[in-house]
Amino acid sequence: MPKLGKVIIGVVLGYGLLVFSFEVLLGIFQPQAGSILTVTTTGDDGVANERVLAWLDDNGTVYVSANHWPRAWYKEAIAHPQVSVEIDGVQNEYRAVPVEDPDEWERLDTKFAHPLAFKFITGFPPRLFLRFEPQDAREKL
Repeated sequence: MPKLGKVIIGVVLGYGLLVFSFEVLLGIFQPQAGSILTVTTTGDDGVANERVLAWLDDNGTVYVSANHWPRAWYKEAIAHPQVSVEIDGVQNEYRAVPVEDPDEWERLDTKFAHPLAFKFITGFPPRLFLRFEPQDAREKL
């Protein structure tokens, strides 16, 4: 194999290892300060799973963004949209709604833009947003 081919393979593998390592460490050392919430989703097996996430406040509406490749919590929220969310010690029930409107998505992606360095270290994953809509008493009956 030519030397350039080996260099390219080394760079690609090194970059993949960097992204993988960052994602693993993020899973172990979840955010602990700032604008964080804990979302409890339910898997297909009925087991509740908690995940600490950064949240976005857009004029009083709560959004979260799947900014990384590992996103089991996101898939669970889509499959079972009734979620429990704790923000600043206050727990409420929400319905997780994927942001599918292109204008809403673009507005959020622009308002809460990530720097290029963040995109690089996370491997340029597609960005997916969920809007948490509060559940009122009538919907719980």
